[in-house]
Amino acid sequence: MREEFEKLAAAGKIEGKHVEPLTHLVEGGCCSHRSWGFGKIKAVDTVFARFTIDFPGKSGHTMDLSFAAEQLKAIPKDHILARKAADIEAVRHLAAHHLDLIKLVLNSFGGKATADQIQASLVPDVIRDDWKKWWETAKREMKKDGHFIVPTKKTEPVVYQAQETSLQDRVLTDFRAAKGLKARILVVAEIIKAAPDLKDKYAAANEVVSALNADIASYQRTQPAVALEAIFARDELRHETGAQPVAGEVTAAQIWSQDGIKFGPLLEAIPAAKHHRALESFKTANPEKWPEVLRAAMNLVSAKLAKEIANLLISNGMLDQLKETMARLINQHGASSELLLWFGKEQVRNEDFVEILGPEVFRAMLSAMERDQFNEKRSNRLRDFILEDQALIAALTATADIEIVKDLTRALKLSPVFDDMDKRSLLARLVKAHPAVQSLVSGEQTKQEATLIVSWESLERRRVEYQDIVEKKIPANSKEIAIARSYGDLRENHEYKAAKEMQKILMRQKEDLEAALNRARGADFTNVSTEIVAPGTIVQVTDLQSNHVETFTILGAWDSDPDKGIISYLTPVAMALANHKAGDEVDIEMHGQKRRQRIDKITAWKTVAEPAA
Repeated sequence: MREEFEKLAAAGKIEGKHVEPLTHLVEGGCCSHRSWGFGKIKAVDTVFARFTIDFPGKSGHTMDLSFAAEQLKAIPKDHILARKAADIEAVRHLAAHHLDLIKLVLNSFGGKATADQIQASLVPDVIRDDWKKWWETAKREMKKDGHFIVPTKKTEPVVYQAQETSLQDRVLTDFRAAKGLKARILVVAEIIKAAPDLKDKYAAANEVVSALNADIASYQRTQPAVALEAIFARDELRHETGAQPVAGEVTAAQIWSQDGIKFGPLLEAIPAAKHHRALESFKTANPEKWPEVLRAAMNLVSAKLAKEIANLLISNGMLDQLKETMARLINQHGASSELLLWFGKEQVRNEDFVEILGPEVFRAMLSAMERDQFNEKRSNRLRDFILEDQALIAALTATADIEIVKDLTRALKLSPVFDDMDKRSLLARLVKAHPAVQSLVSGEQTKQEATLIVSWESLERRRVEYQDIVEKKIPANSKEIAIARSYGDLRENHEYKAAKEMQKILMRQKEDLEAALNRARGADFTNVSTEIVAPGTIVQVTDLQSNHVETFTILGAWDSDPDKGIISYLTPVAMALANHKAGDEVDIEMHGQKRRQRIDKITAWKTVAEPAA
């Protein structure tokens, strides 16, 4: 290296000229030098024996000739780095010819390079966007071409070989070299993709199928999940190539009918992409009992597999049976956290499950998480989902009675599965959806919040209003929703959206009335003392500034008739007068102004009130 640099410098071939780029040798040198990376020699000082080199982020760097000879190496002109430095646009145009560019990169690295090395050489300066799409196209072309060996594992290098090998020879070589049935299954997937381009796909398929059948027979009892996956691969290859079945080969039905087969664990051992195929094979093998087995297994498998089972049941007209299973597990608090995770993600906003949806779903979720915690299961997927879905609690409690919501609030406060900060966040969502539970969350409950004093007449009016909502308006709204849903496409169904909005309003009115009625205590305001101002008294006051006399009849929380001077004991005027005696002076805010008032007289309302209805 030293001699090469010295000859170039002495001959004056590099001074002031564009020269081939250099790159840092990784072996030897201090750590700071390793940050130089790829660079270009811009000039040589022959007097002081120094190079001037432009490195990325450090242009005009000077380096002693002897040191440069030890630390740098010359890059050939056909190296990918040199080509990019000389004419980046030409390299970018070459990207349209995938194989030519890949060949350039591989030759730069001695004929082979991993996918990561190839990507590092081309992204972002050559392939500036959608690398994944470009690379997938390049891999397809390389597999068809006879000069490239494309490995199944990303960590293994892509290899360029001068001698061409047919696609069929390459895939069969890979299959023969694969160790173990699992590895062979991966190669079969590649053979299936390449089937249309094989020169004799029938002969290739027969060789592969024969080898698979031998492996399947030896795996069927020791590793039934792998054997079942191999059967799927074998049958798919046969379908793609037209190869015929072989007498005596193991079938999926034989795997399922073996003694000791556990449905759930076997399915979980199969890749998720094959779950649907596996379920269909079980259904075919067990035409009578498959629905019962699948419904029982839902509570024992992952959320992803539970979704596949549910989809199969629904597609075969068994929605009602699925709903019955879910309702039983939820009501008995026996549903697993994985099953409830699927249900929460997929069905909480599904009208098909409206009969099941409610606060009991959230109670079942709490029970499942507490059970997992007790059994020391570390999965937090359901808990994380509950915290992430901001609208979940509101959706599950939208139509619930307020007392049930209160019970749920208490259960959440006592649950050990959430830390204090997360628990406060969830309780805040409950309060936002149901303000009536605020006192349970804050721990504050004043006498006024605990009880509302109301007249019997106003209490009866509220009860009639509540019955009208529950017995007439809500059922009528449910019919409107059902009718609107029958019109089709819910995204553009304005009648459905309007009916659902009205449902929210009615449910909120129902909830507010329930909360109010639970707090209400009827009173006829008889035998009320006239010593002080209280509900059931008539108070005459005089404005000390204007001498204007005014009379207030103070009654229950829901009594108000300003034209007759009747006000609720909860109004600011009544609360200012409360507990004061005749002759007392009080400040009352009226019409936006504070006025000094004198209490002249206190009398009992019963002397002027009409008999209660």
